[in-house]
Amino acid sequence: MIEIKNVNKSFSGNQVLKDINLNIEKGEIIGIVGHSGAGKSTLLRCLNGLETYDSGSIKIAVEKEENRDELQTESCDNGSIENIGHEIKDLSEKELRSFRRRLGMIFQNFNLLNRKNVFDNVALPLEVWKLDKKEINERVTNLLELVGLQDKMYSMPKDLSGGQKQRVAIARALALEPDVLLCDEATSALDPNTTKSILNLIKEINEKLNITVVIVTHQMEVIKQICSRVAIMEGGEIKSLGVVDELFLKPDASLEKLLGEEEVLPEDGVNIRIFFPKERSQQSIITSMARELDIDFSIVWGKLEKFRENVLGSLVINTSEENRKNICNFLDKKGISWEVVRNAN
Repeated sequence: MIEIKNVNKSFSGNQVLKDINLNIEKGEIIGIVGHSGAGKSTLLRCLNGLETYDSGSIKIAVEKEENRDELQTESCDNGSIENIGHEIKDLSEKELRSFRRRLGMIFQNFNLLNRKNVFDNVALPLEVWKLDKKEINERVTNLLELVGLQDKMYSMPKDLSGGQKQRVAIARALALEPDVLLCDEATSALDPNTTKSILNLIKEINEKLNITVVIVTHQMEVIKQICSRVAIMEGGEIKSLGVVDELFLKPDASLEKLLGEEEVLPEDGVNIRIFFPKERSQQSIITSMARELDIDFSIVWGKLEKFRENVLGSLVINTSEENRKNICNFLDKKGISWEVVRNAN
């Protein structure tokens, strides 16, 4: 769906994207996370041509306009804007304008027109592309129902909460039936409960419309709640890429640096971290290990986290060096992942 190869970009001699490689499948929700200045928003804007890139390749496969009869648009010379073989940076202005119809985008600050009501804000892109009024009315009504704002159709932006404004922005981004939804810090200005409701809405839209979602954020809870994969950026580079729950349960150096978390563990003995997949109970493993091995150990750290629909966990036990081999053999026999966190001796 989206293919990014060896992309580089600089601003005034300062390289902000360094050899970026990333493939995104159709229908997935992927997060791009990193500290401010990591290059994540620049990468997002390269996807829809708001920013150019100096070298490398970005290709996005979108549905041909000729397959969407209700949308009469300008086309490329070959009669289609399907972008399987086109470089984003090589598209003409006319081609880029048509191509951007296939990419919706929402921002942190909503970008609503304060002088237009909710209906007119959502209808604006449809009016720009000169759809007939009947089609506009039908589509806007359906979109406002989808985002739960059918009762706010004629309200003005000043009368809406932050969450409601973002729902209007989402409806507007979906007005032209895009294949990809780009989200640039879309929940950063919202409180936790509103953030959760907006993320649930994005997830629902992804499932109903099979739309690909790319989320740029610095909020870890956003990644955990709806993303299936995450790319961690630092200094313009992708330092880590993988399945969300696997990365968070076994954080590498880049994620640990981003999280800024430090575990306080005993300095004596051996600390063993045990990872529990969703189908295994922490309690049953620990109790059976204590019973079968008849050895002493202490649980010194643990956590449970929710990733999309799954609740996964890990804990750290501390034991003596002489028990280390028996415990590790037991865990291997049970098919449980583990690692030695620190051996002070």
